[in-house]
Order: sequence, then structure tokens, then C-alpha cells
Amino acid sequence: MMLKLQIALPPKLIEVFSGTADVRGAYGGRGSGKTRSFAKMSAVRAMMFAEAGRSGVILCGRQFQNSLVDSSLSEVKLAIQSEPALAQYFDVGEKYIRTKCGRVSYVFSGLERNIDSIKSTARILLCWVDEAEPVTEDSWAVLIPTLREEDSELWVTWNPRRKKSATNQRFRESNDPRYKVVELNWRDNPMFPAKLNRDRLRDKERRPDTYDHVWEGGYVSAITGAYFASQLSDARASGRIGVVPADPNLPVQAFADLGGTGARADNFVFWFAQFVGPQVRVLDHYERQGQPISAHLLWMRENAYTPGRLATIWLPHDGDTYDRVIDVSFRSAFEQAGYHVEVVPNQGRGAAMSRIKAAQRMFSACWFNEATTEPGLDALGWYHEKRDEERDVGLGPEHDWSSHSADAFGLQALVYESRIVQSGPIGRRFKRDRRGSPMAV
Repeated sequence: MMLKLQIALPPKLIEVFSGTADVRGAYGGRGSGKTRSFAKMSAVRAMMFAEAGRSGVILCGRQFQNSLVDSSLSEVKLAIQSEPALAQYFDVGEKYIRTKCGRVSYVFSGLERNIDSIKSTARILLCWVDEAEPVTEDSWAVLIPTLREEDSELWVTWNPRRKKSATNQRFRESNDPRYKVVELNWRDNPMFPAKLNRDRLRDKERRPDTYDHVWEGGYVSAITGAYFASQLSDARASGRIGVVPADPNLPVQAFADLGGTGARADNFVFWFAQFVGPQVRVLDHYERQGQPISAHLLWMRENAYTPGRLATIWLPHDGDTYDRVIDVSFRSAFEQAGYHVEVVPNQGRGAAMSRIKAAQRMFSACWFNEATTEPGLDALGWYHEKRDEERDVGLGPEHDWSSHSADAFGLQALVYESRIVQSGPIGRRFKRDRRGSPMAV
């Protein structure tokens, strides 16, 4: 018997679910109805498979899932219960969902911990990945080939955070004609609840730093609790993030956070800036992981950051530390390449917060060339305090992908204050004491 269903969807999703595709998806902010719509359509598709005599699983994945509580199980249950025809067709238990005929069942899995075992999951008819923004490139590379049926599809829903995320690059930036992906926000949902609209308007008034990401599907420019959230917001509002040319008559300063070689090494970062009176023109940002010093030097020369153009390379206190593998310090390597190098002394206990406070003070003087500093600005917007939520205790700066750029930016602020704010154009100099350790004079 042919079953007929009428399913209400946001109009933008009608085209997404029409015709054939390898990938169907939607990205955007809160209140768009994308999660409930995809959950409901997964049940419709499960019914269609079962009616056609097909057997297999609907795989619902998230990058992080420690238990079924973290999965899409409750969303699929609610979606099924909202449609009488679907509710009659499925056997829904506390921890499972399957068609009453037993042909199609749901599997809920976290990709981070179970990606290898997913490869052996029996006959995946459909895979829906919700909250897909943090899914890594490695996870996508393993997951997608597991969809082996000719008509198997991947469905993806997410709220974008970073332009360079693997999910965004694969699905939002793709021009593949078999990818049907749309932006979906609260205004695209004809059933947008009045209660959510009141919440939206409150956030717009009281939380302008995060409103665009939460409700409009914009990229994160500063997360809640970020150290530089208000400073970034002020910089954008006052037009200090845009096109900022270098002064050809002034040298450039480079400020580093040091990394190492190898796949697990910390990232190496440079910020390039000019001090034009009290103004800081932030011209460029460079970041690499696991590369040798020679790779950094090559990039600098290819981008015209030659010894003649750079006044000084400023290194953190460990710039004099010798690498155990190549038996050379960053200072000596850059000096051998012809650059003038200064090593900033260790600020002692509380050094991280000293850099943060200095950077917050410097921010109002900064003008950023957006095209070349965007990855660094993303890092500054993300850099935040690690918290014990249960005890409401701050644990200091979170050490993650953003901290390397933030540390280098903080180093720049320390130098700016010592040379421009405290000491005028001549500034304070750094040299080594009798034991070779850096000291301020």
C-alpha cells in the first residue's frame, strides 16, 4: 500500500529535499527549525525505505556524544510524535527507534570516539550529522566512504562558528551540483515561536557580541567569556578592521609565539605591525604547525619581510632556548638569517594575564588589515577563560588553538607599552645579563 504524508517544512527546505542528491544540508542560527525538520524527514525516509522492502540503518552522528543524552535521539522521537502517521509506523522505546516491521532502525553515535567502528556499521541507508560544526576533516574522510549504497545520502546541519572549519569548507563552500545546502535562520521559519522571538530580541539588546552567531548564523567573532570580545566589537564598530596599508617609510616589527616541529607541536605564530606614533597598524598574521625554522624564513622572504624591512623580531623568553634536535635557538637562527632579534624577559608569575591585560589596553590603538589578519582575529575572538562551571571558578586562559596567536599578540602589547607608552619613541631595550638571560634595561 502506498502511503501519503503531508509534512510542513520551512519553504527553503523544499528544494533541499527535492530530487536526487549526495548531500543535503542547512546551516544557520537558532530558531530556524532545521534540526526538527531534518529529524522529521529522516523518519519519512526510514518509512520510505521500509515500504520499499529495504533493510538497514539511519545513522545519526554528532562529533561529541558521551551517551544517548547527547545524541539526536530525543529530537527524532519528538519529530515522530508530532506526526500521527509517523507515530503509528515506528516502535519507539526509551533507547531505540525502529520501524514496526523491523527493516529500518536508528543508530546514534559519536564520531570522535567511534569513527573507526562506524566503518563496520551494517548497510547505512542514510547518515544525518547534527551540530556538525566541530566535526574534523579526519572524521569526514572516514565517515563519507562508509555510505556505500548508490542512493545513500549524507545530511548535515550546523551553526557556523569558523569560516575555516572542515564542515564549512566541505559543504558551505562547495559548488558540487549534488550538494543541496542552504542557509536557514529564524526569519525563514514560518512556525518561529513567539517565546523564541522574545529571547532573540533580548539577546540582540543585551548580548550584541554573540547575537549574530546565535541567531543569524554568522561566524563567531567573539565567544562568550572571550578576553577580547568587547575590544573586537569596538574595533569593528569604529571601522578599525578593514583596509590598513603599511607606511612604506617605516620598518615593520614582528612578534612571535614559538612552536616546534612534528604533528603534535604547538603552532608557531607571527604578528607583523608598525608603530606609527601611538597607533598600531597590524598588517599581517602568520601561523604554522610543526614546521622547521627554515619554513618560516622562506615564507618571510617570499612575503617581503626581509631583514631590510623588519626592524626587529621580538621573541618570548624561550627564544634563547636551544632546540634539542637541531641544537639551535630561535634567536640564533633568525640572527644568522640577518634579522635583528630581541628576546622579551619572562614576566614571571601571572605572565599570561599580564599579556592579556596589556593587549586589552593596547586594543584601542590597533588598526587591523582584515584580509591578511583574519585568522588571527578569529583566534583573538575565541581566546577565553577556562571555567569550572559547577563551582563557577575561573581557571585561567584556555590553552587551545587560539592561545598561540593570543600569546603573540600579548607579546606585541608588552613591547608597545615599553617602547611607546612608557618610554616614548626611544623605548626600553632588552639585553642579556652575564649568564645570557634576557633582562630589561
